[in-house]
Amino acid sequence: MISRIDLRGDALPEGPALRDLLPRADFDVAAALEKVRPICEAVHHRGDAALIDFAERFDGVRLESVRVPAEALKEALELLDPAVRAALEESIRRARAVHRAQRRTTHTTRVVPGGTVTEKWVPVDRVGLYAPGGRSVYPSSVVMNVVPAQEAGVESIALASPAQAEFGGLPHPTILAACALLGVDEVYAAGGATAVAMFAYGTESCPAATMVTGPGNIWVAAAKRFFTGRIGIDAEAGPTEIAILADSTADPVHVASDLISQAEHDPLAAAVLVTDSPELAEAVERELEPQVAATKHVEDRIVPALKGRQSAIVLVDGVEEGLRVVNAYGAEHLEIQTADAAAVADRVRNAGAIFVGPWAPVSLGDYAAGSNHVLPTGGCVCHSSGLSVQSFLRGIHVVDYTRDALAEVAHHVVTLAEAEDLPAHGAAVKARFDWKVPGSK
Repeated sequence: MISRIDLRGDALPEGPALRDLLPRADFDVAAALEKVRPICEAVHHRGDAALIDFAERFDGVRLESVRVPAEALKEALELLDPAVRAALEESIRRARAVHRAQRRTTHTTRVVPGGTVTEKWVPVDRVGLYAPGGRSVYPSSVVMNVVPAQEAGVESIALASPAQAEFGGLPHPTILAACALLGVDEVYAAGGATAVAMFAYGTESCPAATMVTGPGNIWVAAAKRFFTGRIGIDAEAGPTEIAILADSTADPVHVASDLISQAEHDPLAAAVLVTDSPELAEAVERELEPQVAATKHVEDRIVPALKGRQSAIVLVDGVEEGLRVVNAYGAEHLEIQTADAAAVADRVRNAGAIFVGPWAPVSLGDYAAGSNHVLPTGGCVCHSSGLSVQSFLRGIHVVDYTRDALAEVAHHVVTLAEAEDLPAHGAAVKARFDWKVPGSK
């Protein structure tokens, strides 16, 4: 059901050579880019009419309006299963606790007497958040996007999720209920690239946003790339990934269930076990078959994901070598199920989120750990972070110098300007004092 890669015996290669030995899904955003281009251009030129046409084409429902009525949000919350509401409320509470602690404060540095640089943090003006539809419904993604934006102080927050024919063209009612719980009343029935284009360009019903965040399929990722430079984005999210670094102390039942938990997202989902224990590898392989048979989404998601080139059991000589492998792989979600797991986790440099020990499965992070589950994929964790309050903030330096403070450093500014052959830069400083400015009378 899952392949093996044996890296025992020989010395592990360095850098890209090691990454090339590890499994990864095919995810060609560049190819998808050309397919989303006409969709984005249609939204640009035709606005809401294009959104309505695309909803009929892709979602099978003809909309009267793209914006969700306030009454629909209220009704969705009123009809929400009390147990689901309680779970969402607890998820929100924990996420707020973690993200509130991420807030930045203004800091002023006195560089010299009379000269200060203040760094102030300003939220983006407006964000468009995306909650996927399709194979599954993700109210948890509503929480993970909205909470950090709110805690950052973003004043204008809108959310889009695909229209559902089953619900009369509205997004899934659990999505709407989550929005209502969070106080988000600007919601649109738009999916995939059309939603990103709506936020990037703006339409008759939806003002343009300065940033778009949220996970989605390859069409969402391609649309984000299309609009890079026009809007800010969080990341071009690819298929979800779990990597587990485990030794002989790990429970194969736990390991197998955790691999399956991510495989059920998508046939391209990656499930990777890195272990120095052949016995654990064999036990996990034995566990996979009955656990897969006992769950849902077997043939359309889990089996293709586990059998795909993106999933494997990787055998290594020891935990030290396993650390090198997981750092080279750079998983979206990384579980450490080894002896002294906390110490091992402390040595991980590349991961979207790290889950330490047997009682912190990825599923906890997906819903109720308080951490954010919108994380980089495809190895992008080596240079990017998951969604946070920081994602929605901009640091702005405020420079405040007195005349004396400028005079004290003016000769250095002029010297560097002339060294760079930019004499007007130096002249802008000289003009403030008694120096002769070249070309002046």
